[in-house]
Amino acid sequence: MNRRTAILAPLALFALGSPALAAPIPLAQLSKYLNAITTVEADFTQINADGTITTGHIYIRRPGRVRFEYAPPDRSLVMAGGSQVAIFDAKSNQPPEQYPLKRTPLNLILAANVDLGRAKMVVGHKQVENTTRVVAQDPENPSYGTIELVFTADPVELRQWIITDDVGNQTTLILGEMKKGGTFPPSYFSITSEIQKRGL
Repeated sequence: MNRRTAILAPLALFALGSPALAAPIPLAQLSKYLNAITTVEADFTQINADGTITTGHIYIRRPGRVRFEYAPPDRSLVMAGGSQVAIFDAKSNQPPEQYPLKRTPLNLILAANVDLGRAKMVVGHKQVENTTRVVAQDPENPSYGTIELVFTADPVELRQWIITDDVGNQTTLILGEMKKGGTFPPSYFSITSEIQKRGL
């Protein structure tokens, strides 16, 4: 499986229902919620662009750091730190594929200051059944792709995201129960440390 898709594009297989009468959660409130997140960990289920399903555990430390650990039999690893994304293929003994985090839609929620009200950032904002869905892009580089964030209300909680990458591939990442406010070792987000650990 193309691990680049994992972070660039966590496929929307969920049919959109008829819009509910309730108004979507305001963008300012969603921005405040995202900016209040420092660290989060959760189990996840990922639906890939080819329809396959993988699971794993995600660690987020804002700003700019994320780690996707895939469960057996996959055992691959995707991590971001130091403004770079690295994809470690468990079946390869080669160094990881790397590229700038800023080229991925996920960078929009890992930014130090999330402002969904920024001009041309949000290209979709609606209520779908009991969720608020926000489609965002990099205003200066819309060709990098989009991230669709799915929130529930009372209290506001991020439940999943759907990322469409720069070539149109989509992947959905569904979050399990989120544990917030923990501490993670710096090595979780150090690409250099991971390369050394694996002897690559």
